[in-house]
Amino acid sequence: MLVTQIKFVCLCLVMLTVNTYILKAQDKNIPKEFYLVATVPDSLKQDANAVIRYANTEVLVSAPGRLVKKYHSLVTILNEKGNSYAQLVLGYDKHFRSISSMQLLAYGADGKLIKKYTKSDAYDQSATDGVSIITDDRLLALQHRIASYPATIELIYETSMNSFLDLSEWNIQPTETSVEQATYKFFINPQVGFRYKNKNTRLQPQKQSDGKNDIYTWQVSNLRAQTPEEDVPGWAVTPRIAFATNKFEYSGLPGDISNWKSYGQWQMALNADVCSLSSQRAEEIRQMVSGLKTEQEKARFLYNYMQQNMRYVSIQLGIGGLKPFAAGFVDQKKYGDCKALTNYMYALLKAVGIRSHYAMVNAGTNEEPAALDFPADPFNHVILCIPFKNDTTWLECTSMKQPYGKLGAFTENRNALLVTEEGGKLVSTPKSSVADNQFSSLVQVKLDADGGAIAKVKISSTGGYRDLFVDGLPSISQDKQKEYLIRSLNFKQPSSFEVKLGADSAGVNEVSFDLEYDTFAEVSAGTKKFYRPRVFDLWQLTLPALDKRRNDFYFEHPMQKTCTTVISLPEGFEAESVPDNVSLKFSYGTYEASYAYDAVKNEVTNKTTFKLNKQVIPAVKYAEMQQYMDNIARVQNKKLVIHRKA
Repeated sequence: MLVTQIKFVCLCLVMLTVNTYILKAQDKNIPKEFYLVATVPDSLKQDANAVIRYANTEVLVSAPGRLVKKYHSLVTILNEKGNSYAQLVLGYDKHFRSISSMQLLAYGADGKLIKKYTKSDAYDQSATDGVSIITDDRLLALQHRIASYPATIELIYETSMNSFLDLSEWNIQPTETSVEQATYKFFINPQVGFRYKNKNTRLQPQKQSDGKNDIYTWQVSNLRAQTPEEDVPGWAVTPRIAFATNKFEYSGLPGDISNWKSYGQWQMALNADVCSLSSQRAEEIRQMVSGLKTEQEKARFLYNYMQQNMRYVSIQLGIGGLKPFAAGFVDQKKYGDCKALTNYMYALLKAVGIRSHYAMVNAGTNEEPAALDFPADPFNHVILCIPFKNDTTWLECTSMKQPYGKLGAFTENRNALLVTEEGGKLVSTPKSSVADNQFSSLVQVKLDADGGAIAKVKISSTGGYRDLFVDGLPSISQDKQKEYLIRSLNFKQPSSFEVKLGADSAGVNEVSFDLEYDTFAEVSAGTKKFYRPRVFDLWQLTLPALDKRRNDFYFEHPMQKTCTTVISLPEGFEAESVPDNVSLKFSYGTYEASYAYDAVKNEVTNKTTFKLNKQVIPAVKYAEMQQYMDNIARVQNKKLVIHRKA
């Protein structure tokens, strides 16, 4: 089961990108038949929502941080699921990016022009990301509303940049899209040092030189649409090529990103004038921790101090997408984004003599880790690393509720770039563990003679499950809370349901539910009543049987879920049969359930444990896991039978 987590997300370091196929370089020689829907090969229509008839991208990198990009594409949209190809959205700002021209042309199935849109028709708006309250980033957007399918959309644009860290990626074949013909070409000043990295593809470029620039050209044709498998992140399967230069320039500051060490040195220099508190304030911080003996105690105290006194606010102005606010500013104003709050925590620790490292990471559940062999800037978040003598502690500085030393699925299992005095070091963040993600429940059910019941549920949770109850549920209405819990835990629909959000301490959250059922019995027949011997199912996920799974299967995290249910039978009734004890196993998990009837107390006790030891299940183990999940569903369907005493 992929538990929905509503995270307090910090997407700082925002560099707005646009789908490669919604951008490119004008070519007057596109064959006329490409505008006719009738000429789309049948083989490319299968499993496709759209067919890229033609796409051409040309990028000129004239110097570090300087580029011009031209794009031209022709896409036939087969149904409404392909409507994203009928829009052109380009980002710009007052400092680093500009849009020279943009056009969107819409054609009917017969290839006749229906409507033409230009830059003057574009909608201009702030590029808010749902996190930043102030940003320099803006968008120009064109959109055509398709009246009938299929239809063809032509996109043409030219943009330029005077600052960049890397050259982003070419998404060769987007999901459920066929590609008839596509070309991606770089004209590179040899002095900047061009690099590329293949991801899920073996495509190689043709290399040339025009005497001034090195020219790299990639071409593909007749790529049939692929139907995506569920529960695998796009980065793990989508064919892409990442691009970067060795030399870069950002906001007039030159740098070298040919290796992680030099990139870290550039970031260290960028932060150098903002990472210290005033001498007076540093002395006040030292006095705050003077009664604490160990570095770990001091770090924990200061982390709690930061959480209690600072709040997350994102402001992205100028180079603010890369450079944090000064620690003194955050100390005075009591707010900052992920960079600023991490830098502030760094300054607090620095004031008391504890070494720590600003750490950049690509955040998000199951997001792509930075590649060890391809230095670039894939990062969107900043956390803090404290290299204590005997262990390493990681801190998430944007959440006011995250336990000390716990990252969670948002940044675990990743590569982070430590910014150290010696330069950048790419290291692994902690891996998710079963011990970190616990869901433990105690349920008491009292049955009545008419088939109804009263139930009390108490849940203790850590890790990803705690995130749900701490960050997710409180952010929605009580009605929505109940709706979500009934659906996600597969509660039998109650006649009354009260949610009580409880204590949260030391990384453990408690929540309780009071439920009433007019009818809890599944079936009543004569003197017998049949019950599901639990209020909710500990595990709900079942998987479709496949001839062959192509890709690994991703859960959000490893986990252990336990539930003890005590069912008190109504007076005058006794248990006739209880489900058999069961023990199920597969390569990466176990499910065990036991049932016992205490005739003296007239109670049935069910103890169930589900354990998943691995977050990513290899594709070759999918069939075994699918059967395992089916077996769990089958045994969870077994009934408790009670009857009226003679």
